[in-house]
Amino acid sequence: MVSRPHVSQPIPSVAVGFKPEFLDFHRGIHVGNLEDNERITRILKLELEARHQQPFVTERWGRGVYWQWIAFLPRANREAKPISNKVSFGCSKFFISVDTEDKVFQCGMQIERGYLKPPREYPECRLREDWDWNRLVKSLRPGSALERELRRLVLREGFKIFAGSWEGEPASFSKSSFPSMGKLRKILAAAPGNHWAGFQLYYPMAEEEVRASTGLDLVESMLAVFREVTPAMNLTMQIQL
Repeated sequence: MVSRPHVSQPIPSVAVGFKPEFLDFHRGIHVGNLEDNERITRILKLELEARHQQPFVTERWGRGVYWQWIAFLPRANREAKPISNKVSFGCSKFFISVDTEDKVFQCGMQIERGYLKPPREYPECRLREDWDWNRLVKSLRPGSALERELRRLVLREGFKIFAGSWEGEPASFSKSSFPSMGKLRKILAAAPGNHWAGFQLYYPMAEEEVRASTGLDLVESMLAVFREVTPAMNLTMQIQL
């Protein structure tokens, strides 16, 4: 597990209500019908805002009591976009997710490409020139600062990379299969234009590891992962955290 960062302030007491069983490997992340001090959305948002001294926006995928994916993005980065400041698709973001198929909890950063050829009913989901995706692709160069961050996190810290389309056959990389930057760029470029595509850099936790942790341990680990991926996020955003 990623080591916890040295922080100047302790995790707020609001975190103590979170429980490992709220990460449900059959249904998703339990967020509904909980007290404020139990909801991971509130806990992480408050801590991120305290750490970075700026407001964050919460995004999610799912409905009802259980959500499959939750993300947090700095509002200032979205507002800095001249074209896309009303939507969050174009923003780099921290995320957490429960993969109910592979039974893995994922925590890290995500950048979406959206569609090159969006459905008629979702024109706002088309990739625009001010999206962070373009900075990501431009930064995937041999010897770049982003390559150094990816090497550090994947080869040394046990992170994984997801690249491509969520609707097709995405690529996944770990320490044993770390790709060249050219290969990553080709995979991203090959994602079909009518598919939703993206890039994730995340730390995986198996169900057994989650169950063996306390709620506070998990919250601290999520925040430690967010701290680890912040330098990579900064290389793709219009602002700096």
